[in-house]
Formats: sequence, C-alpha cells, structure tokens
Amino acid sequence: MHAVIPAPADHVVHDGPSDLPAAGPWRLTSSDPALAEVERTVRALFEPHLGRRLLPVGSTAPGAEIRLELDASVPARRRTRGVSPDGASTPADEVHAVRVREETVVCRGRTPAGVFRAATTALQLIALAEPDGTVAPQEFTDAPHYAWRGLLLDTARRFIPVAEMRRLIDLAALYKINVLHLHLTDNEGWRIEIPSLPALTAGSADGDFYTVDEYRALQEYAALRHLVVIPEIDLPGHCASLRAALPGLPPAPAPPGLAGRFPYVPPLDLADPGTRELVRTILADVCALTDGPFVHVGGDEALGITEQGFATALNEVRAMVRQLGKRPVAWQESSRAGIGPRDIAQFWVDPGMMDLPGTEEELAQRPDLAGAGFTVEFLAALKRFFAPSADDAQRVLDGGGMLLLSPQSHLYLDRRYAQEVAPSGRAEQAAALGFPSYRPRSVEYIAGWDPRSHALPEERIAGVEATLFSENLRNFEELTTLLLPRLASVASIAWSGGPEPWQVHRQALGRQSRLWRDRGLAFFPATDVEWS
Repeated sequence: MHAVIPAPADHVVHDGPSDLPAAGPWRLTSSDPALAEVERTVRALFEPHLGRRLLPVGSTAPGAEIRLELDASVPARRRTRGVSPDGASTPADEVHAVRVREETVVCRGRTPAGVFRAATTALQLIALAEPDGTVAPQEFTDAPHYAWRGLLLDTARRFIPVAEMRRLIDLAALYKINVLHLHLTDNEGWRIEIPSLPALTAGSADGDFYTVDEYRALQEYAALRHLVVIPEIDLPGHCASLRAALPGLPPAPAPPGLAGRFPYVPPLDLADPGTRELVRTILADVCALTDGPFVHVGGDEALGITEQGFATALNEVRAMVRQLGKRPVAWQESSRAGIGPRDIAQFWVDPGMMDLPGTEEELAQRPDLAGAGFTVEFLAALKRFFAPSADDAQRVLDGGGMLLLSPQSHLYLDRRYAQEVAPSGRAEQAAALGFPSYRPRSVEYIAGWDPRSHALPEERIAGVEATLFSENLRNFEELTTLLLPRLASVASIAWSGGPEPWQVHRQALGRQSRLWRDRGLAFFPATDVEWS
C-alpha cells in the first residue's frame, strides 16, 4: 500500500521484482530548458529528505534517476473544477503521472506545474520507503478535483517571520496546496508595510511586519513552488491596529441598544470621505505589491455596525479592489451586502457549527467554554450575532457567486485535539493548544469531512481552504503542532474531492511523520493515527 498524500486518482502496481533501492543514490535530471526552474526548486524540496542520497548537480556517479519531463499526452483521471487561483478562466492544468520502472522514476506533467506536482509524489514514494527497502514498479496518474486548495495563516495575531513562512510554504507544497492566504491585519497587529502610510507600521517592534521587499520575496518563493499568495486586509471590523496607528477615524453607526453593552472595536465607516480615501490608499498599495489576481477584503464579524453601514463598507472596498485591477474575495458575511456572479465568498460558519450551549446546565457540561470565562448572556449574544449566517450560503447561490469552503467545524485547524486521542504526557498540551470556544475533535473527525455534505452545487464551489488562526499561539512549534497531522488530511480532501476511508488514510498519515521529522516540524501524535 502506498503512503502518498493527497490520495491519487489512479494507482497501479506492476508485476515483477523491484531492483530500485530506496537508499539511492539518486540523480535528479531534466533535459528540457522549460523545466530548469522546476528542477532547481524540486532539488531544494528534496534535500531535507534525501540528504546525501541526492547526488550533486552534474554528478556522473552511478545511481538511480528521478527524471522530470513535459508530456502533453498524460491522461486526465479527474476533471478539475472551481476557481483557478492564478486568475485563468479555466483551472490550471496540473495533470501528471509518476512511473517507477527499473532504475528510473519518471515525473511527467502537461505543464511545469504538473511536473512539480509529480515530483512531490515521487518524493513521498522515495522518502517514505524503508531505508533498506526498494521502490516497487508502479504508476500514478493524477489531477486535482478542486482548482483552489488553500491554507490561511494568521500573521496578525502571531507574526510568522520570513524564515518560518518559507518552511510552511515548503510544507504546503509537499501536499499540493496552491494558495497561501495571509491574514495580514487584525485587532492585534498590522503586518504589511504600506509605503503610502508608514504610520501603520511605525510603532511596530523590529521585524514584526513584512517589508515591501520581504512580501515580494515571499511571493516569489511561493510561486516557484506553484502557490499563489492572497493577502487579506480585514475590513471594516477587526481594525484596532489600524485605529491605533491612525487615531481619530470616526466609528461606523452602531445598531440601537448595542453601544456599550459588549466590548468591541467600532468598525470603520466607509461613508466617511476621509476613511474611504484612507482605505483606498491602503488597498492601492496592497494591490500594486501583489503579484496574484486576488485580494481578500475580510468582511467578517463586523460587530457594532448597522446593516446599511456594513453594505456600504463591503460594496466600497470590493469596488476599489476591482478598480485597482484585482478580484476581491471576502468572508461569507459579505453576501449580506449583495453579491454578484464574479464574487467569491469564503464560507466558514452557520449556527450549527457554533455549537454553543444555551443554559447554565449546558454551559457546565462544556468546561472548555466555562473555563474561558464565557457566560450564558455572552453566548446568547453570540448566537444572535451569528443567526444570519444560516442564510449566507443561499444568498451567495442566489446572487450567482462562488463559495470557497472553510467550514469552522472541520477546516479551522486552531481547534483543540480531543482528550481521547491525546497520547501519554500530551493531555495538558491538547487542553491548552487551540481556540477555547471550539469543541475539541479527533484527527479522524477532521479527516472525515466531505465537501458534499454541505449539499452545494459542485459548479458553485470555488475550492477548499484550511485556516489556522493564531489567537493563543506562542511559537512556531505550537503552530505546526496544530497544523500536523490535520493539514495533510484536509489537503487530501481538497485534491481528491472527498475523504479516503479512515483505515486507509490513517496508515498513510502515520507514515507521513517521517517527512515532518526530516523537516524538524513538531506534530501532534494523536492515538487515532497509526504511526510508523
């Protein structure tokens, strides 16, 4: 049984003995000048896993070969659907094949992106084989189900330095993720330099935001690994850091009776000419700095704004992004401001997903919430606030928009691990690591998510995106512990369109830990996974 994740569309093991030793040495080659950059990037991706087993460029020493080839005749085993993150009118061609025969592993793709995806499959085949074993003669033919397969990383609440971000980009590339969504602004921080408004980062500590040069370099690094970077400037709520840097902005009009009852930062008033011009300046710089075609404008949890104020804000910022040559993405609440056929709304919640108790007795049965200081009154207010989310998906469908699936129930990876899957000595970590208002879950629960469970028309699903918000993360080790092993499961679902049978997936997932150890990445060794 192979251990490749994401699960491939087609896998055939050929008859006959294998004389291809996993120990190598291995020679990475390509004779096509169009693949020169792919070859350099693949070599860098392979080195932590193969080490000295990977022969230097130009070496003539004997060894097995990993060959990269462009081949337009590779058959498609899946039809790719959804929105292409590179902005193309049709999904990017990532069709590829990997063939293991005699002393050669051939990685073929219709495009350089397809060749790169094939190489990540080959890497897993070799790196996950027993060191003293062989790689069997076999063939994979593959293509993604969803064109958009994303990972959101929250740099606002816990800044992710460039070196750490590169490690996360490499991890995402191993699992064929092709979108890096950067949550750059929130109440807790503003993490991107805006040249036209230096005050936004003037009060920041050294190194806790991306300079223009660093942001450009991160995009280039991601692009070489066939990921598109999508920046998020969260508007009109989640704006405390902006207000602190640029004081005096008027608050948006608040609904009657809400002011002063619960603590929140007033959202921005986009009907105010000065605020509107300020936001336009920010978005102009962000759009100019961004290579990809999309910019995310937030739109979530704008507590303390009237319906009209919210509609004005979302319509203004979406129009600005379009005028600046980019395509806006926003959270599902944006549908309440109206939505059109070219709009993408990121679906993350409905009332059922909130999973909130309604009485003192029910709250007592949720020590995760009670311990975090939640009261029945506050939970009731949250339920009222999130009640309109019941209709958001239908609003998007009715308006002709597309839904990017990030359901909090399964794809919010800041969810705690369930106590019943915590290994010996890790119960305290499982109880502490993650957002307290989400019910802890097992790895099996996350890996069992099926996009079809939402009963949405396939042609209206833009893609799938896991999220990792970092409300209580202290360091990189905690970040990767929340990601792994669950990110690999979500990436597999996004690639193949649905979950693998758990008994099959848990074995493949258990072997993936070798890759994470090679890269020095911490993970949570949940007991419902068969580790090896």
